[in-house]
Amino acid sequence: MSMKRSSLMMLIALLITVITLSACASDKNEDKQAATQQTDSGKDTATNTATTTDDAAATPQSENTDPLGKYADTVTVTEVLGFSAPEDAKTPQGMTPDQNAYLKDLKDQLNIQVKYLWTVPSDQYDQKFSIAVASGDLPDIMDLDVRNFEKFKSQGVLADLTDAYNKFASPALKKFMESDGGVAMKSVSADGKLYAIPGFEEPYLSTQLMWIRADWLKNLGLEAPKSMDELEKVAEAFVKNDPDKNGKNDTYGLAMHKTLISWAFDARGFFNGFNSYPGGWIKGSDGKLVAGEVQPETKTALAKLQSWYSKGILDKEFGMKDETKVSEDIVAGKVGITYGEWWLANWPLNLNKDKDPKADWISVQIPSFDGQPGKSLVPTVRMGHIVVANKDFKNPEALIKMINFYIEMNTKKYYEQNKAEKGYVYNWFVPRIYNPTDVENIYTNVKKALENKQTQIEDETIPYYKNVQQVLDAANKYLAGDPSGWGFITAAPPMTEAGA
Repeated sequence: MSMKRSSLMMLIALLITVITLSACASDKNEDKQAATQQTDSGKDTATNTATTTDDAAATPQSENTDPLGKYADTVTVTEVLGFSAPEDAKTPQGMTPDQNAYLKDLKDQLNIQVKYLWTVPSDQYDQKFSIAVASGDLPDIMDLDVRNFEKFKSQGVLADLTDAYNKFASPALKKFMESDGGVAMKSVSADGKLYAIPGFEEPYLSTQLMWIRADWLKNLGLEAPKSMDELEKVAEAFVKNDPDKNGKNDTYGLAMHKTLISWAFDARGFFNGFNSYPGGWIKGSDGKLVAGEVQPETKTALAKLQSWYSKGILDKEFGMKDETKVSEDIVAGKVGITYGEWWLANWPLNLNKDKDPKADWISVQIPSFDGQPGKSLVPTVRMGHIVVANKDFKNPEALIKMINFYIEMNTKKYYEQNKAEKGYVYNWFVPRIYNPTDVENIYTNVKKALENKQTQIEDETIPYYKNVQQVLDAANKYLAGDPSGWGFITAAPPMTEAGA
């Protein structure tokens, strides 16, 4: 592979973090709040047309299997919602979830009316939903985590979606669900019945990397470590040898989340370097599955971690460090090493770069006890959330059609219409099912566009067109000399081709 082609491929794969992280941040808050469904009409909002046939409204409901067909009679769908602030600053001030323009379009185009049983700020959702579960006052459509899904399934609370999915799922939705060979769909099925539509992602997005300050390495005449022994020496040097050359003893080696296993800055990569996989089931010496956290390798890793704490490699206040505190230390330039996934360059490492232009974070494969590249444990299914219907809901196919609707609303056809300033708040709309292969989709299409010197993505069938076009815009700006793309070109893609 030529250097020019390699750089181009890396650039595009890295640039996709500008969109992927935004979606992840939203879903971490929204998906945690199981059973959400949302948005109503924004007044003065232009109407979109999502129906695929002009005759859909005239067709009897019992016979209309158009994925985006309009009901002849209004179908009311009850939901509950835990919501955070709109993520786009251009959203009109004072908007509430029931004013979401997506809901107006949903009513106009499919004749589906969303009715909230209640809405609360996201930090109050879990408690409110627990009360609703205890009282049995559940909505028609719910967005659940895995724990609640399994609980509701065993209690017979969920509707069988098999027929609704087979009849009403759009080609795009079916392609999403088949992208992993049907593994995720199988995980939400039992006894030949489909009980949910899973929101899942490529499992390799969970690959752990080590992020390290290359400028600190250079200042101290060190190389990026490949073994745990080398890592310990580098980390100690980051503590004792003034790696930022400010003449102060104000740095520590490794930033880590206090709970050890979390969504960011945690110890998974560290454990993996010892062939330890806490939280996972691995094959034991006898060929049987064993719990990773009780294996000898985990004990060895914990002993090393304790030793590093005593040496000051970890912050003395490690036990108080959640993701907010860790990110603050990174941005402030207090630490030079952390573990995490491929998108960290776009948050919070980029914020450290903004504050200190000399900061040069790079990603490397996780060091291991024997100096060989460390191996991450990735899940068979990377499940984010699970969308279900109440067994008492008379129109379970409405769930499928609402998902179809949201996918359709995010094609090129509606790119100029569905703007935040017009009242479209995507993180208030549920059910949302994203393209599980969105990262690869962005990479492939943006790479092709750049090679053809295009400034616009022309394919109108691409799902979640905005994600692709925004990355292409960012790529073209960077190639034109805009330095703001550092975070994009530094992130480390988990995909085989992109990382070649």
